[in-house]
Amino acid sequence: MSIRAGTHRLGPDKATLSVRTGRTGAAAKAGHDLVMHVTSWQATLEAGDDLDTASIELTADATSLRVHKGTGGMQALGDEDKSGIHQTIDDEVLKRQDIRFRSTGARSEAGGSRIRVEGDLTLVGRTQPIAFDLAIGEDDTVSATAVVKQTSWGMKPYSALFGALKVADEVEVVLDGHL
Repeated sequence: MSIRAGTHRLGPDKATLSVRTGRTGAAAKAGHDLVMHVTSWQATLEAGDDLDTASIELTADATSLRVHKGTGGMQALGDEDKSGIHQTIDDEVLKRQDIRFRSTGARSEAGGSRIRVEGDLTLVGRTQPIAFDLAIGEDDTVSATAVVKQTSWGMKPYSALFGALKVADEVEVVLDGHL
């Protein structure tokens, strides 16, 4: 399957953009692995007949991350916990700064069913290169997963219990949707 040539716009109405975290440390069992949805974002995929010329731009409102679910932990996440996580992300992690991605290159793979995308990701005012695969499925479905190492962007992963519980440095950013 290949992407149709043209301009394709994605956002919360056509796709889910989520961030998935893990936990580390001696007290990791006390914490939760989180799935957070980005509720305000937009992306544009420009595709020509030659997918090697495809380009992608994405902008996300960093304050729009919302905890969708948390697994593990000593007790279930309540609304107050989710609100506290949201506040910490806004104030201490992403610091209310927009998230931006702009591709710098693309390469068609697997007969056009996958595009290797390279580009620049800006988090908390710092821009770093990143690469990921964008898979194209039946009926114009798209999916991508990128691994973001927080410390590469100068971000300090959240920790609690005097550092015995930490959010893993590497988080997954996942896109699933329809063109």
